[in-house]
Amino acid sequence: MPVRKPSTEIFLWFEKLIEGERPQRIKLDAAPWSVRKLAKKSAKHAVWIVFSLWTGFTFVGYFTPIRELAHDLVTLSPGAWSAFWILFYGFATYGNAGFLREQMCRQICPYARFQFVMFDPDTLIIAYDTERGESRGARAKGSDPRAQGLGDCVDCSICVQVCPTGIDIRNGLQNECIGCAACIDACDQVMDRMDYPRGLIRYSTENAVSQRLTPMDIVRRAFRPRVIVYAAILLALTIATAWSLSTRIPLKVNVLKDRGALSREADDGSIENIYRLQIMNTGDKTRTFRIRVAGGDGKVGIRLHDDKLITVTGGEIGAPTVSVRADPGAAKAGAIPITFNVEDVADATVAVTEQSKFWMP
Repeated sequence: MPVRKPSTEIFLWFEKLIEGERPQRIKLDAAPWSVRKLAKKSAKHAVWIVFSLWTGFTFVGYFTPIRELAHDLVTLSPGAWSAFWILFYGFATYGNAGFLREQMCRQICPYARFQFVMFDPDTLIIAYDTERGESRGARAKGSDPRAQGLGDCVDCSICVQVCPTGIDIRNGLQNECIGCAACIDACDQVMDRMDYPRGLIRYSTENAVSQRLTPMDIVRRAFRPRVIVYAAILLALTIATAWSLSTRIPLKVNVLKDRGALSREADDGSIENIYRLQIMNTGDKTRTFRIRVAGGDGKVGIRLHDDKLITVTGGEIGAPTVSVRADPGAAKAGAIPITFNVEDVADATVAVTEQSKFWMP
C-alpha cells in the first residue's frame, strides 16, 4: 500500500483549489474549449510549474549556498549546472506529480513491493467490512435494510469514484491502493446521510474485520514477532544514524595532484610537487585549518614550502594550492607515499588525514 508523495498531494490541492472538486474537474475536462476552461487550465499549470521550479531551487540549495543561488537567479546569472539541475528536478516534479501520479507508485517505485512483503493479516490497512456491508443495494432512507436482506452498503459507488487509482476497495485490498483514505471519507459521508454508523470502510486489519476484533485486540496483536523485529531494526538504524551524526567530523578533504607537471626543480634546487586541496567545512561556524605534510622514511625531507593556514567559513569550500618539496637525490625515482593532515587550529579533534603521492624525477 504505497503512500502518495507530498508533492502529488500539493499538486492535487492546487488542482482542487483552481478547478474544483472531482465531479467539477471531470465536467470541465469533458466540456469543449472556452475562455473559462483555458483560463482555469492555464492557471493550474502555471501554479504547478512555479511550484516545481521552487522544488528544484530548494533541491539545488542543499548542495550550493542558497543565498548565493537566489542572488544568481534574481540577477539571471546562475551557473550552468545549477540551472540544469533546477530545471531537471522541476521538470521531474511537474511530470511525476502532475501527470504520472499514482502510476509512479504502482509501476515505477519499488517501495510498494517491499511493503507487501512485510504485510500479514494483522497489518493495519484500509478495509471494507464485508459482513456488515453485504448484500449491497439501494434503499429508501429510514427503511430497515435487514428486512430487505441488505447490508449497510447502498452500492452508490462513490468510494470507487473518489479513488485516484480507480479500484473498488469492496473487492478487498489491492496492489493499486495508495492509502489515501479518500474512500473512507466518502463512505462516512454516505453513512451519515443514511443515519448508519461510520466505519463501513475504515483502517483495520484482515483479522479484525473477519474475526470482529475489538480495538484493544488489535493493539495487543501489534506486539508480535514480526513487528518487534522490524521495530528493533528501525531502532538500531536510528541509533546508528544518531551516533554517526553526533560523532561526525565537520571536515572533508580532497587532495588533487597537479597533472600539468609531476615534479619540477624549485629555485632552491629542491624537488617540488604542486597539489590543490579542497577543504570542505561542513559545520556551521568559521574555522581556521593548518595543513601539514609527512612522508617517506623521515630522511627524504618532504616538507611544505610554506606553513599553510586557511580560514573557511561554515558550509563553504577552501581550495588552497600547496607546494611540497623534498631534497634532491634523497630518494629513488618514482612515487613516494605522503600524508596530508588538515587540522583545526582551535580544536585538534577536527582533523582529517588524506594520502597522496610525491614524485621524484
